Amino acid sequence: MLYLIALLLSAFAYAEKVYVVERERGAVAVVENDKLKGEVKNLGNLNHATLKFLGSKAFVVSRDGFLSSVDTDKDSLMGKVKVGDSTIGFTFCEGKIVVANYSPHTVVFLSPELEILREIDTGSRNVGIKSYKNLLTFALMDRDQVWVLDCKDYRKVKVFENVGNMPFDALLSGESYLVGFFKESSVGVANLKDLTYRKVSFRAEKGEVVFKIPHFGLWGVYGKKAYIPAVGERRVHIVNLESFEYEGSIELPGLPVFVSVSPDGKYVAVNYSGDMEDYLTLINRGEGKVIRTEKLGKRILHFRFTSDGKFIYLSSYYENRLKKVSVPELKVLGEVNVPTPSGVFIKGG
Repeated sequence: MLYLIALLLSAFAYAEKVYVVERERGAVAVVENDKLKGEVKNLGNLNHATLKFLGSKAFVVSRDGFLSSVDTDKDSLMGKVKVGDSTIGFTFCEGKIVVANYSPHTVVFLSPELEILREIDTGSRNVGIKSYKNLLTFALMDRDQVWVLDCKDYRKVKVFENVGNMPFDALLSGESYLVGFFKESSVGVANLKDLTYRKVSFRAEKGEVVFKIPHFGLWGVYGKKAYIPAVGERRVHIVNLESFEYEGSIELPGLPVFVSVSPDGKYVAVNYSGDMEDYLTLINRGEGKVIRTEKLGKRILHFRFTSDGKFIYLSSYYENRLKKVSVPELKVLGEVNVPTPSGVFIKGG
């Protein structure tokens, strides 16, 4: 009993502002001190929406091509601009916001005030947009290319041709840009320091290990290790991102969707699809073993560790709730009503 009281006191003493995508309402809920503070509305189609923070602003890109800026002090909509018809992601580079579009086939540079500075026609759907120092890197799904641009003057620094069959997503690990392919099991690696490119396969001691590469946004990464949800298997793969060696796997009770590593590196958390979609699993990262699996909601769509790693916020879709959970106990400490919650983003987290 005393331990539970200590947990609750710790939870109230530690507070971060949480932004939760209301997927079916085109809005973002704002939660502070574990209470609903307000909503930011009229943000567009927020299925698989992306939200990122820059200074005192949050930027949200919708699937139907709207980029919105939110004042995170007042939690009000500052501006909204149409940047495409089907938008897949964005990044920050040299103080600019850069958006990748499926349709039209463009990459768009904007100022923090949402003024369009430059539109670049690529002739392809664009994916995997990342920034490294002053360099912008993205993959061209329909042209099997990776482009590297200078964010300062928009010039084309490098074009990697024939990188692989239909690139679909990418991950930035240090100076390495990793790109995955729909129709290949290998991974492309562009070194953004010396502008070289190679293809690798994850290998074990006994030879090549081939597994389907899921979207990189579902991976958990800590240092040079990646924890990758297996596609169609009840396990998490472990891969070294420096040597590209396959280091094994961890058995799970369900089919994993999203994997996240706590900021302190102690734990790996996993949610599921299918028969285990109401559950969350916590893994001891050092030991590579499941600590516990708990039923914490009704269809957990997303979750995120707080910056100190002591709590997890998760969205329980069918309950219309955001829940705060203790780590490593996985005890629900608080709940907030949020309609159709999906993506969870923490300011400062």
